[in-house]
Amino acid sequence: MSSPRQVLVCQYVNCVANGGAAVLQAFEANPVEGVEIIAAECQGQCSLGPTVRVLPDEIWYCRIKSEDVPLIVNQHLKQGQVVKPLLHPRMHPHF
Repeated sequence: MSSPRQVLVCQYVNCVANGGAAVLQAFEANPVEGVEIIAAECQGQCSLGPTVRVLPDEIWYCRIKSEDVPLIVNQHLKQGQVVKPLLHPRMHPHF
């Protein structure tokens, strides 16, 4: 049995200061069956926030804005293809 898919949206100080709460609201407004949206604690990537991490895929997105969320939802969560321009460069240097 595969792990349930989760989207962790950082809600720690720096990410919230850069729009993390709006990103969380955008994900909650675009639900996908079988995907849990989680208001996460610090993900340790404060300089590149807001950070969004998709599990169990272990895909990290950085500097996400609420207007980026529909693209992540449609392309990654529904179609299974990462959104390369939004990937975290340190976590995914080979994409």
